[in-house]
Amino acid sequence: MSLTVVLAVGLDSRLLATHRALWTPAGFIVLSVVSIREAIDHFRVGDFDLVLLGHSMSRENKERLTFLIRASGSHTPVVSIADLSGDCDSFADATIANDSSALLTGMGQLLAKESQVRVGLTIAHGNAG
Repeated sequence: MSLTVVLAVGLDSRLLATHRALWTPAGFIVLSVVSIREAIDHFRVGDFDLVLLGHSMSRENKERLTFLIRASGSHTPVVSIADLSGDCDSFADATIANDSSALLTGMGQLLAKESQVRVGLTIAHGNAG
């Protein structure tokens, strides 16, 4: 089973413990940070498969962090946990309800889709020459 490394930003420790109970057996390793500065510091030196933005972060901070990740040239998928309004965050690759099972399923689907895109690009570039 392959491991998926997730940078979780702004998740409270109780909520993260609840999520980890389901995610760890499914192959997710989660590094939790509480600030944008800390997230950027870890992102620069780490190799993350996905960035997860907590529902307690303001929309502006989520958007700012996503912009900084994209400005670095990274295509790492960004998932925003929906706030109580349930509105979709257009800057993120996905917005998922704040539920451990829904997040696990949604993250898995997004990563599978990203993997298929990368395989398609590799094949297309391999056949171009």
